[in-house]
Amino acid sequence: MATVDLPRVDPDRPQSALARAYAAFGRTRTGRWVAINVAAPLDRPLMRYSRGRIGFGLMLPWAELTTRGAKSGADRTAAILYFHDAEDVIVIASSFGRDKHPAWYHNLRSHPECGLQRRGGGGRYVAEEVTDEAERDRLWAQGDKIYPGYADYRARVRAIGRKIPILRLRRT
Repeated sequence: MATVDLPRVDPDRPQSALARAYAAFGRTRTGRWVAINVAAPLDRPLMRYSRGRIGFGLMLPWAELTTRGAKSGADRTAAILYFHDAEDVIVIASSFGRDKHPAWYHNLRSHPECGLQRRGGGGRYVAEEVTDEAERDRLWAQGDKIYPGYADYRARVRAIGRKIPILRLRRT
């Protein structure tokens, strides 16, 4: 049985007007609150029950990331934004600009093997944190094209001394 690749997300491809409007709302105080307190908790069950047809982040390039719990060893799944850099997948552990890294980041640090799924495509990957500052800057520029709110998150966490991790996922 042939594997189906994760749908490709090219940061240089123009976004639809609806996606741009959705991202603009997400950058507002109300939009951020809705994302953290409504969308994030409800997205996973909505996506599961609708088989990926209904969710809060559908206008943005999202995938389901499955990691192994850092402490529990149990499978954990989270909806994340992603984009491609050549053949690799890039994910940003922004956690909406909050003061702590998302749990999935800690899981990947303990167990770098993970799965990504979207629209029947996906596969197994190994995560590696991007530490080179020039490469981080280049990937931030690409990520900002996918979701301009990343710039807001960077400013927010810079004020508290947190550095948002960027991870490169390589297909296994």
